[in-house]
Amino acid sequence: MESKLTIEAQRFKKIREEQRHTQQSFAELLDIGSTTADIERGKTKITGKVVMELMAQFNINPLWLYGKSYEKHIDSSRGDVSPKVITLDTDGNDSIILVNQKAAAGYPNNIQDTGWYQTLPAFNIPLPEYRNASYRGFQVEGDSMLPNIKPNEWVLGRAVASINEATDSKIYIVVLRDSVLVKKLQKIPGNPQSIRLISLNESYLPIEVKVRDIQELWMVNSKLSFGVDEPSESSLLRQLQQSMDELKGQISGLK
Repeated sequence: MESKLTIEAQRFKKIREEQRHTQQSFAELLDIGSTTADIERGKTKITGKVVMELMAQFNINPLWLYGKSYEKHIDSSRGDVSPKVITLDTDGNDSIILVNQKAAAGYPNNIQDTGWYQTLPAFNIPLPEYRNASYRGFQVEGDSMLPNIKPNEWVLGRAVASINEATDSKIYIVVLRDSVLVKKLQKIPGNPQSIRLISLNESYLPIEVKVRDIQELWMVNSKLSFGVDEPSESSLLRQLQQSMDELKGQISGLK
């Protein structure tokens, strides 16, 4: 019967047994009433509050709990940047929270507030590219990532558990303690305590930040764009000029 349980229910029970708690004492420790037994039987889903308590008291990695990371424990000295809250739909599947520009301003301060996440829109993408991982969407503000990412476009990022898993030259959503940035990441040789964040728009200088100041990291794998740009006036003028030049060439050839 246990094989039919969700992986988070099995791992929840494993944590309790490793800590040598009864179901009752574990429920009291986590302050979750009498739901411990129901979680282990698969009758009650694990709430964000429970995930936070497991993380706070036992350094449990939320991604490990849901079977999406091999790293069981969070180690701040190794640059943990995993999601602080996992969001699920009514069927227990990962849902993609959308964080617009206004919400992004408050995201760093509400990063562990499960109630705050419930105020944000969420959806699912039934494509294989979005399976077996946690994703989150953020609306881009400013022009620092032009020409690849335009202002007000949405980027979707896959959760990264540790800064050690981050790859140079990939674009990431970087959640700092006071802001959310979309930048290309570059590790600094000989300095594992810091990383460099680079804009695609050359008008912006690189930013160097401390790894300890990064709360979450999401690797961008796609973006959402709305509307198709029409040719700009300058583009139309260039096309017209090219046509005129071709016409002049043809006329010259007739002389």
